[in-house]
Amino acid sequence: MTYLFISDLHLSPEHPRLVRGFLDLLVHYQHKQTQLYILGDWFNAWVGDDYSAPWLDEIVEALKAFNQKGNRVYFQVGNRDFALNQVFLNKFNGVLLPDIYDLNIAGHQYRLEHGDALCTDDISYQRFRKIIRNPLLVAFLRRTPLSFRTKLVNGFRKRSHSDKQHKSYEIMDVNKQAVLSAIKDVDVLIHGHTHRPAIHEVQNKQRIVLGDWKEDHAQILEINPSSNTQQLELIVWNY
Repeated sequence: MTYLFISDLHLSPEHPRLVRGFLDLLVHYQHKQTQLYILGDWFNAWVGDDYSAPWLDEIVEALKAFNQKGNRVYFQVGNRDFALNQVFLNKFNGVLLPDIYDLNIAGHQYRLEHGDALCTDDISYQRFRKIIRNPLLVAFLRRTPLSFRTKLVNGFRKRSHSDKQHKSYEIMDVNKQAVLSAIKDVDVLIHGHTHRPAIHEVQNKQRIVLGDWKEDHAQILEINPSSNTQQLELIVWNY
């Protein structure tokens, strides 16, 4: 069994190379008994499950083929696609995970999350996150016209890009105390969001940061457990 972890793909029709990279990944791993975990920001934006387009249909068909080979796909929402829910995942038998998910692999305990909740120094973002992720607001927005949601999402994206221009990398990175709290009861913390792929040692434990997807490569995590060892590798996926 291969456990594969990716995040921050930011798939969209504007970046077909990223879409092709993801499709190639599914083909490469479909015969390896793979459990694929997508830890948020799978899509650059998600306006609703009623959105459809040829590029998205191609992804769904590839995921169906991937699952038909005995593989599984699990998804956690990110800050760009927090509105994506089980309705879309049902199209290919995917599974929606909670924002924080504990996974046991061969006796080792892993905590999975997107990572934005760990960036507690970014106070303005955390305030915005609390508002926009409110279940009542999300439920209301799902009932609005698709055209309205598209304009709203585009506005959020522009605001996010503008805000980042005025914030330091330190503010937008994870908070040390938040990490210590998150990793307290597990062996390994895996997250994305910060776009700073690395394996950090934290009090004799590991914090693994997944990479965002570029035009020709991404840094992803592969775990191949055996009876005695846990083969864990942050690898460069070229496409």
